[in-house]
Amino acid sequence: MPKLTEDHLEQHVIDLFKKHGFSYIYGPDIAFDGTAPEREASFADVVLVDRLRQAVARINPGVAEGLREEAIKKVLRLDNQNLIDNNEKFHGYLTNGVEVEEMVGGVRRGKKVWLVDYDNIDRNEFVVCNQFTIIENEKNKRPDVILFINGLPLVVLELKNPADENATVHKAFAQLQNYKTAIPSLFV
Repeated sequence: MPKLTEDHLEQHVIDLFKKHGFSYIYGPDIAFDGTAPEREASFADVVLVDRLRQAVARINPGVAEGLREEAIKKVLRLDNQNLIDNNEKFHGYLTNGVEVEEMVGGVRRGKKVWLVDYDNIDRNEFVVCNQFTIIENEKNKRPDVILFINGLPLVVLELKNPADENATVHKAFAQLQNYKTAIPSLFV
């Protein structure tokens, strides 16, 4: 039996997600300088904005494009330097929708723009991606696997070589903590 490596494990994880309906993309392909670029300008971009924009339009067809764009800008421009505060705000957007205002007959009215369709799961887009390079604060990191829902990076998986006795869950956790410090935009 061949020796199981971290690369084999990564491919197995990708295959499992594909079996459950996730689309697969290879991180270098969608980099701004890749063969099928989806990242807007740099390796600092962690949101797949076009996918987010398409999902928001699909989920909120009755909301004007300008209001949908306003909601997307709120998601992309969380204004607090504190990771916990940004995470709480983003969680609110994800679970409760993004509040925007529109003028109707001279009166301002609140409207919600949803980032995820919780009622009809098939209207969401699920993507598994590996080797997604992120450069932030002059630190270059490449998490093993990232799960995107509607273009938003919501899950980061750090895999360890199952054949290596020293590759423990504690080391994987420590690596994720390192990512939180080095590339905090991924954890908002």
